[in-house]
Amino acid sequence: MSNLDIANIRNFCIIAHIDHGKSTLADRLLEKTGTVSSREMREQILDDMELERQRGITIKARAVALRTQYQGQAYELNLIDTPGHVDFHYEVSRSLTCCEGALLLVDAFQGVEAQTMANAYAAMEHDLKIIPVINKIDLVHARVDEVLEEMEQSLGINPADVIKCSGKTGIGVNDLIEAIIQRIPAPSGDPKAPLQAMVFDSHYDDYRGAITYVRLMAGSVKRHEKLRFLRANTEHEATEIGQFVPQRKSVDTLRAGQVGYLICNIKSLKEVHIGDTVTTAGPGGGEALPGYAQPKRMVYCGLYPSDGQDFSELRDALEKLSINDPSFEFQPESSEALGFGFRCGFLGLLHMEIVQQRLEGECDVDLVQTAPNVTYEIVNKRGETLEIHRPQEVPDSGDIEEFRQPIVRVNFVVPNDQIGQVMKLCQDRRGVQRTTEYLSTTRAMVTYDLPLAEVIYDLHDKLKSATRGYGTMDYEIIGYEAASLVRMDILVNGKRVDALSVICDRRDADRRGRAVVKKLKAELERHMFEIAVQAAIGSRVIARETVPAMRKNVTAKCYGGDISRKRKLWAKQKEGKKRMKSIGSVDIPQKAFMAVLESGNPE
Repeated sequence: MSNLDIANIRNFCIIAHIDHGKSTLADRLLEKTGTVSSREMREQILDDMELERQRGITIKARAVALRTQYQGQAYELNLIDTPGHVDFHYEVSRSLTCCEGALLLVDAFQGVEAQTMANAYAAMEHDLKIIPVINKIDLVHARVDEVLEEMEQSLGINPADVIKCSGKTGIGVNDLIEAIIQRIPAPSGDPKAPLQAMVFDSHYDDYRGAITYVRLMAGSVKRHEKLRFLRANTEHEATEIGQFVPQRKSVDTLRAGQVGYLICNIKSLKEVHIGDTVTTAGPGGGEALPGYAQPKRMVYCGLYPSDGQDFSELRDALEKLSINDPSFEFQPESSEALGFGFRCGFLGLLHMEIVQQRLEGECDVDLVQTAPNVTYEIVNKRGETLEIHRPQEVPDSGDIEEFRQPIVRVNFVVPNDQIGQVMKLCQDRRGVQRTTEYLSTTRAMVTYDLPLAEVIYDLHDKLKSATRGYGTMDYEIIGYEAASLVRMDILVNGKRVDALSVICDRRDADRRGRAVVKKLKAELERHMFEIAVQAAIGSRVIARETVPAMRKNVTAKCYGGDISRKRKLWAKQKEGKKRMKSIGSVDIPQKAFMAVLESGNPE
């Protein structure tokens, strides 16, 4: 199969909104082309991470080579399975660079969703040939004709081009394979030119070292050839080259247009850069390809080991994870309340949750996580622009000329009768309405500009509640805007708890402060002395709650008699509590840290 002509290769990916059936359709394609025998088949075969299987979502992009016969000729179809969630849009963009075509999948019942639109526009920007597909046509309540109308209305797709299929039962999958071969162009690239291979992913194997996923743009590579990684500026010998079918299968040669892997005895994944170009070592090597745009982290939170001793374990686990996931970054920091830990940057809240679960599940680390916050910009009195990743970095208010927050453009796709609830939801969060567009007689797309901080906390959950689960959203960052923001500190017994500081809108501060101290009062255990829990902006206290002391009834043994005896005992107790308060320290449980986040928008 290695002497396959480049004209018989097709590279494509499947893009869709979350839960529209990408992984199930990939299973059927593997089965129909005979790539996987029915004995080896299991559901979501490409989702091989345990967390992906538990949650039923794709997190990492996967590549697999399908072999099939069409009109007497052998074809190789390279499928790249991509995630659908907005947080993993970076994985999708990397996959699109390696393809010539994309299957745009739409659920026959749910129709065009917010991320369907975002992914379709991303594919158009990469000049990919789009094959529109309506999936799940076997559903009892499928509304194929209405969905066709929505696709034509929102994306300008000709209903005659749409392929109807079911990833579950396999109806229409053969037509889909035929469409992939007929409509998607063959890769361009000269197999005789100098080697240019784009690194689009990598993972670490305990026995083989770094396994590098590549798409060959030009030239060819043979086993035992000496290769140079341009960005890392290192040379290695290709001890094994091959393709995923879907397990690794070694081949002697990979040519332009193909997707495969390289094993070069690289001991550390740090030497493999996503977006790097691999070429032959020595003179006559290929030029570097344009890489990927760097992912922009927008959500930051602190991760601390719950037992102070495991700091080095946590660092090793984070290093291992960040190598496989270049969109996540971390740096050491220390907190008075929590000791030594790391400040980590993520693409979004789901991304943060996934990284935390992978650390706890795969690396067996117990974590304490602080409330997430977004990146702000501050222009100080000297005209310098500072990037603020955590509330503790905010300078004194007297030194701030302008406080800017990130603004995102959010597209909501909702049923027409629920537009009012969505508008109220956005106005409560200081959103600015941009457009309302009707996709069909039953659904509309509403566009708002909102502060990112309002979006990441709980907008998705609130949207699902307001629209009874039918609303979907997708967002992109459009820039920074000046706003009236302040840092709100939480003081426990007069001491600032740095891990509980948050940046919020000045108009919201009183409400949030009251909600946080109330929640904290409920979460903190009673001590032998009274604890004051306060919310403050600068030196101005805006809310206070008091956790009463545990009291022992010292007068229980006094029956009747002189009141002065009782007063003496109470005075003694008071003295003891006073002394205890001056030397006592307050333990703040992990639940209390999350309480700050949850009380961001009390009902």
